[in-house]
Amino acid sequence: MITSVGQDRESTWRAVQRGECGIRRMTGLTPLPDNMVLGAPVDLPNMSRDIMKPMLLNNITAEEAILDSQIDLTDVDLERFGCAISGHMGDAAGRSVIEDRPVNWITTGVNWWNQLYPNTSCGQIANRYGLMGPRICHSTACASGLVDMMSAVRAIRDNQCDIALVGSGESIDPLFAAGFRSMRVLSDSDDPKNSCRPFDKQRNGFVMGEGSAMFVIERLSHAVARGAKIYAEILGCRCLSEAHHVTGLDMESIALERLITDTMRVSDLSPRDIEYINCHGTGTKQNDINEIRGIRAAFGIQAQRTCVSSLKSMLGHLVNASGSVELALTTLALRDGFVPPTSNLRNPDPECDLDCIPQVGRHLKAQHAMKLSVAFGGHLVAVAIRRWNDAASGYGYPELLRAA
Repeated sequence: MITSVGQDRESTWRAVQRGECGIRRMTGLTPLPDNMVLGAPVDLPNMSRDIMKPMLLNNITAEEAILDSQIDLTDVDLERFGCAISGHMGDAAGRSVIEDRPVNWITTGVNWWNQLYPNTSCGQIANRYGLMGPRICHSTACASGLVDMMSAVRAIRDNQCDIALVGSGESIDPLFAAGFRSMRVLSDSDDPKNSCRPFDKQRNGFVMGEGSAMFVIERLSHAVARGAKIYAEILGCRCLSEAHHVTGLDMESIALERLITDTMRVSDLSPRDIEYINCHGTGTKQNDINEIRGIRAAFGIQAQRTCVSSLKSMLGHLVNASGSVELALTTLALRDGFVPPTSNLRNPDPECDLDCIPQVGRHLKAQHAMKLSVAFGGHLVAVAIRRWNDAASGYGYPELLRAA
């Protein structure tokens, strides 16, 4: 993982546990004026202008994931190794080169496919590691990361591959920033670090962020056979659509209720089993109420004992990468028995009346969690995961290992 608050998995996770925020006034988003929008950028020293930032972020996290998985690429069947990395915006730096010097485009050194193909990062990383299994790339707004995770899980279950590199990355693109600003969904404040306030009565929108997260997922038998360090088990993934509006949400939350219910059903879970939900939680008026209503409808009386939080108050909204980064942090929450907070939640909205873990995270030895994505265009996705309790993994709770 890499985000505005950490350069790798563990530094990001420690910062999120502490409630640190990476949001500030943005500069250098040509052609937008400096300080026009807030953002949570990743600082990459000596970044080449000729390489897309999402590609750089994805390369960093792909390398970390491969190293952490302890996979010997010379000892696995690369024809059974898939790659599912979400689409991303084109390269803003490359576009500016073309705008500045259109006649000399071919000689600028900027690869033309960087500007045209949202699957550039997926292809480049798969080629880097020689992955010849299914190559998957979706562009489904802020649900992209979870959609590609679900697609990779299905590819394994369909026996198309045994293992896959899965994730997404995103940078703050001036076209996105201008578009979201025109939609009036971006938060603005004289105090950037307190600007994004999911579930708060004074919330007024989201802040764009940057980052990436990558997973190595594999068939359980394949992972156990090679002695893999397992963080969590993916129990079930579901997606459906809300045929309502491009950006607006059905405030009855009927589709979201069905999504959550279906995900629990295919995961063989009940509301009592799920102790933590990582919400999409953008900090917009509609989204936060829609999610809380959907959870409450699906969980019934058990909603009162389930805690939820949103991490966008610290990391910003990573758009295409939000699902991957937030699912990664949800996995670490299970690993370490600590649920992260919703920062800046000081005056809870009465309509967001669940336990939203305000301001300070807490220790909770949760066994099951769910990650939700509620994306523009009506894309709804949920992933349910279970903490891996096994002595060989090094992460089992002692009391559960004894019981096993």
